[in-house]
Amino acid sequence: MSKKVLFCFLLIAMYNIYMEQFFIENGDFILKLTVAVLLGMFIGAERLFVHKEAGMKTHALVSMGAAIFIIISETMAEKYINLSGFNPIMMASNIIVGIGFLGAGIIMFRDSHLLGLTTAGGLWVTSGIGMAAGFGLFNLAIISTILVLFIFIVMNIFEKPIRKISEENFLIKEEAK
Repeated sequence: MSKKVLFCFLLIAMYNIYMEQFFIENGDFILKLTVAVLLGMFIGAERLFVHKEAGMKTHALVSMGAAIFIIISETMAEKYINLSGFNPIMMASNIIVGIGFLGAGIIMFRDSHLLGLTTAGGLWVTSGIGMAAGFGLFNLAIISTILVLFIFIVMNIFEKPIRKISEENFLIKEEAK
């Protein structure tokens, strides 16, 4: 066997050992981030399906970003547990502030109607789902995702006829004036 072939086999073996070790050491992070991304994608898929402002990529990124910040805050809390003044919960609370800015950018006012409010609310909840995944609260994250999809899909079915009746009543009142 030539030295080049032997060297290639050695590299492959080292790579396999390294990757196995990588997944053993980082399996928890990988699981948390994967759950956050997938749940965010499910919510974003519904938004994309109904042609709304933020779709799969946006919701997946918001969910994953929230999970990343939670993982960082947990990791730092373990490392700096005796450091006074360090509060990992502050990092988690600042996720909500950042999502507020993102949501404000989605909401628009056009022709005396607010647009994007539901999508902004969905992004806010999606960040909470990502936070839950980041903390390893997978049941909470999954149940919350199911409820968000219920709100977006099922409640929309009930909201359309109610909105139509409301608009008809408004037109009748306007004509009576």
